Amino acid sequence: MKKEEQFNRLVEENDNRIRRICSYYNSNTTDQKDMYQEILVNIWKSLDNFRGDSSINTWIYRIAINTSLSYTGKAYKHLKVMVDAEQHKLASIMDVETLEEKLVEEKQLQRLQNELNTMSVIEKALISLMLEGLTMKEIADVIGITESNVKVKIHRIKSQLRKKLEDTSHD
Repeated sequence: MKKEEQFNRLVEENDNRIRRICSYYNSNTTDQKDMYQEILVNIWKSLDNFRGDSSINTWIYRIAINTSLSYTGKAYKHLKVMVDAEQHKLASIMDVETLEEKLVEEKQLQRLQNELNTMSVIEKALISLMLEGLTMKEIADVIGITESNVKVKIHRIKSQLRKKLEDTSHD
């Protein structure tokens, strides 16, 4: 298969994923489009170097996350994760059945958004990949840390979010 055909197939298969990642890392639609284009350029440039050490989807996620972080430049430490995901996905992150009911309230969703945006860059990347439905192994491959480290970090993130949201719900 020619490089152009392979690229077009990959873009077609991963278009929605790439667009969602762009939306997680930037709320401005113009910037999202620019970021999307930059991700495509990076996929094209790197396609010949793909060795198959990981799945092609993991490789694309890695390019998308790294490009998104690079795109935001020096401001990435203050990067805001845009959470426009369905409420059931957010509820699954928190492992709390009643959270879905609480998230119906706009105020609770805003609190969650605020808490997510206080996280470190690595925590934001972990959460965005969780929202994408990646397995712990896939997340580990994308981020470049061990699977057990991913599990520990995600467990801590969930615990911290639950505690902070419980604390703010008493206000």
